Amino acid sequence: MNIRKCGFVLIAATMALALASCGGSKQDTSTQPAATAATPSGQPVDAATAGTITGTIKLDGAAPAAHKINMSAEAYCVTQHPTPVTDEEVVTGPGGVLANAVVYISDDMSKWAFTIPSDPAKIDQKGCLYHPHIVTMVAGQQLQVTNSDNTTHNIHPIPTTNREWNESQPPGSAPLMKVFARPEDAIPVKCNVHPWMKSYIFAMKNLYFSTTGPDGKYTISNVPPGTYTITVWQEKFGTKTQSVTVGPKETKTVDVSLSATASGD
Repeated sequence: MNIRKCGFVLIAATMALALASCGGSKQDTSTQPAATAATPSGQPVDAATAGTITGTIKLDGAAPAAHKINMSAEAYCVTQHPTPVTDEEVVTGPGGVLANAVVYISDDMSKWAFTIPSDPAKIDQKGCLYHPHIVTMVAGQQLQVTNSDNTTHNIHPIPTTNREWNESQPPGSAPLMKVFARPEDAIPVKCNVHPWMKSYIFAMKNLYFSTTGPDGKYTISNVPPGTYTITVWQEKFGTKTQSVTVGPKETKTVDVSLSATASGD
């Protein structure tokens, strides 16, 4: 091979390497599975002095009537529910206790170190509904999306600071694994196939959060001594804050009532 041909080969090889380095397809790091559970820098919480915040979230006033969900557009979905299904926008129990309320410390907790959970948060499409209705997780934690139905669904979160994605999931397909790289509250989730399917995802900044169950109760553990703002969010009734001071090894009860006349819209 002569010198001129060698030069052309060298130039071509160099250009190919440059193109490979640039990459023709850019990965969406906001939705890729996390390789490892990262540990943000910060000061470890002293377990010997950490306290707990607990309490009950209630609705002050009469709960609005639940709306019946019409699934008649797909026969399979109808067969999964022998009795009428209502939405989960407002779920109350005896004494007005309120389920599906998210309770979290909204102060800057970045001075405290924590480890992103290695177990994924989970959401399942079953009975043509999302379970659970509210998903709480940490930004950077994996989200496992499962389809337990014998029909095709798609899951379509609509964030504002994370990247939006929308993926179909046929029956029997492998779980989807996703990550929200940045903290974001109340990310709406919908299914473009079944418009009645709705949910919310919270990608939190830290581990200081809880979601109320049917009894309206919550618990936030491993809280360093200090004074904090507790924020309560509910999709219909908006947010409410309350201050609490936690002493060393102290368990503080913070009950919060949300007004039935308030609106989160």
